Amino acid sequence: MNKQVARISRWLHIYLSMVSFAIVLFFSITGLTLNHADYFQSPIATSTVKGTMNKDWVNVSDTLKIDKLKLVEYFRNQYKVHGAVYDFRIDDSQITISFKSPGYEADIFVNRASGEFELAQTNAGLIAFFNDLHKGRDSGKNWSWVIDISAILLVIVSLTGLILILYIKRKRLAGLLMAIVGLLAMILIYYFWGQ
Repeated sequence: MNKQVARISRWLHIYLSMVSFAIVLFFSITGLTLNHADYFQSPIATSTVKGTMNKDWVNVSDTLKIDKLKLVEYFRNQYKVHGAVYDFRIDDSQITISFKSPGYEADIFVNRASGEFELAQTNAGLIAFFNDLHKGRDSGKNWSWVIDISAILLVIVSLTGLILILYIKRKRLAGLLMAIVGLLAMILIYYFWGQ
């Protein structure tokens, strides 16, 4: 192996490790909170609001003429509903709108004849918010990219670390043996105690 590969590997390993430091810390902490959910539960806050909106917005014979954006923005502005619209259904008698974001859900049921509605919101707390980010649940396409880029960075950091140990003659055998021991330990723990 030539020195250029070692130099590039060292550079990548050092700087990508520092770039991904916060990523590793975040996913490590949330891995613990997910794995031990019994110890890290936040109190779930639920609230229900009932009200009446302008029935002309929803009591339209042609359902295609119902302004979905106006309804969504009404609830966002008046009741601080947030998150992405997960579902929007229009039936003969009712409109149902669901919003979701990490650690949060809101469901709205609107009576089309009267304009009366019920809004139910659930906020699972800060730990649930971070756990949902860890899993990529209800976090959007941009966060999905963050997860993918994080995984790629960690793969590169791991591979460059492996390449670097190959260049250190005194530590090569011990380093490779430790990597194999770690891999075997993981497999054996799952095989004997994981099921």
